[in-house]
Amino acid sequence: MTAADEPSGSHPNSLPVPAFLVGGGEMGAAVAARDWSHTMLGAPDAWSPALKVAAGLTLASPIPSFLAWGADGALLFNDAARALLAANTAALDARFADVFPIAAGLPMLARAQAGESVVREYVGFTRASGEAAWCNLMFSPVRDETGAIAGVHVLCNDITERVRREQAHHEDERRYRALFESMDEGFCVIEFFDGPHGPLSDYVHVMANAAYERHAGIPNVVGQKLREMVPDEADAWVARYGAVLRTGEPIRFEQELVATGRHLSLSSFRIEPPELRQVAVLFQDVTARKQAEAELRQLNETLEARVTQALAERRLLADIVEGASVFVQVADMDLNWLAINGASAGEFARIFGVRPQVGDNMLDLLKDQPEHLEAVRTVWTRALGGETFVEVGEFGDSMRERRFYEMRFHPLYDAEGQQIGAYQFVYDVTERLAEQERLLETEEALRQAQKMEAVGQLTGGLAHDFNNLLAGISGSFEMIGARLAQGRSADVERYLAAGQGAARRAAALTHRLLAFSRRQTLAPKSLVINRLMSDFVELVRRTVGPGIQVENIAAAGLWPTLVDANQLENALLNLCINARDAMPDGGTVTIETGNRWLDARTARDHGLEPGQYVSVCVSDTGTGIDKATLERVFDPFFTTKPIGQGTGLGLSMVYGFARQSNGHVRIYSEVGQGTMVCLYLPRYLGEEEADAPDPVRGPAPTKADKTVLVVDDEPTVRMLVVDALAELGYACLEAQDGSTGLRILQSNGDVDLLITDVGLPGGLNGRQVADAARALRPELKVLFITGYAENAVLNHGHIEHGMEVLTKPFAVGDLAGRVDRMLREG
Repeated sequence: MTAADEPSGSHPNSLPVPAFLVGGGEMGAAVAARDWSHTMLGAPDAWSPALKVAAGLTLASPIPSFLAWGADGALLFNDAARALLAANTAALDARFADVFPIAAGLPMLARAQAGESVVREYVGFTRASGEAAWCNLMFSPVRDETGAIAGVHVLCNDITERVRREQAHHEDERRYRALFESMDEGFCVIEFFDGPHGPLSDYVHVMANAAYERHAGIPNVVGQKLREMVPDEADAWVARYGAVLRTGEPIRFEQELVATGRHLSLSSFRIEPPELRQVAVLFQDVTARKQAEAELRQLNETLEARVTQALAERRLLADIVEGASVFVQVADMDLNWLAINGASAGEFARIFGVRPQVGDNMLDLLKDQPEHLEAVRTVWTRALGGETFVEVGEFGDSMRERRFYEMRFHPLYDAEGQQIGAYQFVYDVTERLAEQERLLETEEALRQAQKMEAVGQLTGGLAHDFNNLLAGISGSFEMIGARLAQGRSADVERYLAAGQGAARRAAALTHRLLAFSRRQTLAPKSLVINRLMSDFVELVRRTVGPGIQVENIAAAGLWPTLVDANQLENALLNLCINARDAMPDGGTVTIETGNRWLDARTARDHGLEPGQYVSVCVSDTGTGIDKATLERVFDPFFTTKPIGQGTGLGLSMVYGFARQSNGHVRIYSEVGQGTMVCLYLPRYLGEEEADAPDPVRGPAPTKADKTVLVVDDEPTVRMLVVDALAELGYACLEAQDGSTGLRILQSNGDVDLLITDVGLPGGLNGRQVADAARALRPELKVLFITGYAENAVLNHGHIEHGMEVLTKPFAVGDLAGRVDRMLREG
């Protein structure tokens, strides 16, 4: 190709790519290939050091980034920005104001050029495709070597998917409210509290729809307490719904609301988590049906008496049953009709297509309908055998309407007590069953709406906290890259510390979430908690500071319990920090252990099985907690601390840890009187496990005399593990899935330790890989590394000798120490 054939504006291929553009992706290559000599910026080789650093930072960033340089705002942007804004390379070096499609960016650019860092969130714009989108914008001034502002760095983080999820959540909420208010059935949410009649002895209505008054006959119930509304019948309602709250088992029942004289058909289920103390109730007024049923029962009794009298007087039964509005049939021992009223004969004809008369035989009349013949024969045979019973059946065929009937069968005796046949009363219950089915569907819709609302709250809080932490991590890495490019290594350590700190807080947040959901990986062992207290109390004293007095009351003869000691200390430390924060002017934190016998009633109130428990309580002399707040303290992301000073997961984590350890946690507090939080853990009836002595550690190996197989589907994790172990002198083999790992183990090569992730793709999880490896190499040591609590896969912590668990994210030093110890012990 001659020079005349080359594309306009490109460098010859022989020209090297400037170092600061290496790693800049497609846009970095476009910048390198462009002829800049006649542009506002000039040739890249002549760019100032500040422009080179800023351009390299912009092009290498994984976040959509722009760089507006100089007074005219000459534009550079990276691959992510091109994809976000559908820009092409022709926009390079264009004026920022001419290319940037988000109107809010222009005044922000002016402010940044004046030296101000500007952030705006949830900025709406329209993509080139015409699609609505949203982003967060951050404009930061970039200074040159003299300190003057030479340009502006722009981060444009696309949050369109997040906004759409939030909009969908708001739409779900709107639909929930629409469902709530448009239901024909009455619906309410009640919240229990401890009243003068004892724990959980009263409740208040916190929500109610418009249909509540229509069905129950009581207006304006929101905010009303049960014992103020219906004091004479409160105990019965508390007993019903209290059982739902304690057990979590939904119920369906019918009960009269004596205060209004209405009979209600109700269903009830607990709203999770149980600490909310809330129960949802769905109901409808069935007074008319109950009255009709009472009238039918009276009619039954009357008919039975008249049938018996007629038999004694040898009168015709047809005269007796004809006036009944229910369906009545009387048959002899051969299934000949002795009597059938007009209503029953007409319904029989509608269902089966033939009309019976007194004297007809049932079996003969239905001989051409074998499927119905067998059903009729079965139920009547039971009655002719002397049995009294009730059945509900569906009758009809595809050519006729199918309906449901409640059939009550009774044997029929003469005056001497000899059975001469049977009789039947039948009620059409189609509408009643349809109402019940509709009630079930409405209940399920409410459950789903409540679940989605809870998920929305959880994900919203999680996204908020993680976005903050990720901003700290990514920002630290970007600043490290910028400082290294500028040759200013003195600041790198500060940004490394900031990034590592944010990563540790993200890991802690994940662990708290897993603890709340009872999915963290635990390593329980039997121990007497008092053994932890000496060192732990010293840790608490150093943590809470000199203004707080820390006391420890250890019960003599404390029973052992089966618990993860590290997670127990984390939970107690959370409680102690909360106690410190509740005493801004100083006070006392008391940590107390004890043995507890819980009888059936006390255990039921605590949500536990009766029996023996070990309690650990943390109490303070602080400000206390009001009742409204006390009901929400275990909610995820609920916090009373100022923004940025608490995640709202501390007590949620404590609750989740206690429940995962087969125990419970209770909180007791009064405003101005302090707070006490108690963990109840089941007594362990075996012996306490002795702590294994720490192995004597010699110097790290200096040659690859041990081989480690690393199985993990995440390349970054695999690389870090292998590099860390190589530093220790171990030889490493790698596999990206379980099948590949097993093929390596089936070879003749030496493998001294298997490190495997628990969750692996390809059909084999880490535990299955380990079991298969042990079958091939019985003495093989195994270290599981897991980023999630696959406790079921790991048999809930009960793993074999020579197997250990390390939870992600882990410090590289912890990994190296664990591997070194396991191989030395071998």
